[in-house]
Amino acid sequence: MQIGQGRMEITDASQPSSVTIKMDFIKPLEGHDIARFTLVPEGEATTVTWTMDGPSRYVGKLIGVFVNMDTMIGDQFDTGLANLKAIAQK
Repeated sequence: MQIGQGRMEITDASQPSSVTIKMDFIKPLEGHDIARFTLVPEGEATTVTWTMDGPSRYVGKLIGVFVNMDTMIGDQFDTGLANLKAIAQK
C-alpha cells in the first residue's frame, strides 16, 4: 500500500540475518527513516522482526500525541510480514 511518495534503498544485507533499508519520504510529510528486518532461525521456522526508526520533527511529535502509530500503520506491517511469509514458503 502506498501512503505517500518517496524512495527506498537497501543499505545493508547481511545474509541470512538482516536487511537494512533507508527510506526517504517526500509526501505527504517529508521524513527520513531506517527500516530493519532481522531474521532469527528457530528450528524449522524463522522469527522476523521489522522495525522503523527515524527523527521525529515537531509535526511528527504532534501527530504522535493524538494518533497511536501502531493503530495507524500496524496493519501495514502485519500485511508486509504476511506477504514475506507467503513468499518464503513457496
